[in-house]
Amino acid sequence: MSVTERLRRDERGVTLVEVLVATALLAIIMVPLGNALIGYIRNSDAVSRRLAESHDIQVSAAYFAQDVQSLGVRDWSAHPYPLEQSIEVNAPATGGLYPCGASGTPDAVVRFAWDDPTDVTRTIRVAYVVVTTGTERQLRRLLCVGSSTPTSDTVLVHNVSQVSGENPTVTCVSPCADAPAVPRAVRLTIPIREPANDATVNVVLEGQRRQT
Repeated sequence: MSVTERLRRDERGVTLVEVLVATALLAIIMVPLGNALIGYIRNSDAVSRRLAESHDIQVSAAYFAQDVQSLGVRDWSAHPYPLEQSIEVNAPATGGLYPCGASGTPDAVVRFAWDDPTDVTRTIRVAYVVVTTGTERQLRRLLCVGSSTPTSDTVLVHNVSQVSGENPTVTCVSPCADAPAVPRAVRLTIPIREPANDATVNVVLEGQRRQT
């Protein structure tokens, strides 16, 4: 019988020492691989959250800049058609100069108004409202055209801070309440909650009025 045939018929298997050595080597290999996998998953979650937050900020900044640029309701009864009050802060949904939102909608952090360019007899209103939905506190943009009934309701920020006293705030270049209240620039500061560690990051949006 040849050596090759004897090896093929050898069914003794592996020894206990060999099994223990193989198990030890496998453990040595698997521990760093497992740590690397866990780190990758954590980093992926963090990147996903950052991307979502970045998207919220980009969308919010675009809407806010556009709304402030449009700001300005005019008195069309006589030349030179002066600007009238066009901004309201902490305004009730169904009250104030430019109501926008159904009864029960939280007070608007800030509300902007301007003339509809297609029909100056109509006023366009935009309300920035903080609404709690499930476990999220969201900043939403309500758009009302010619009436107090919203024609769109857009979520701008998903993770507004839920800490007591941490709310979006508005500042104006020239006080918001000056008559007529049509400030040259408006700034909105939004406290955003970081889900990973519950820290709060303040994001500032700013817009410049185009009308003069």
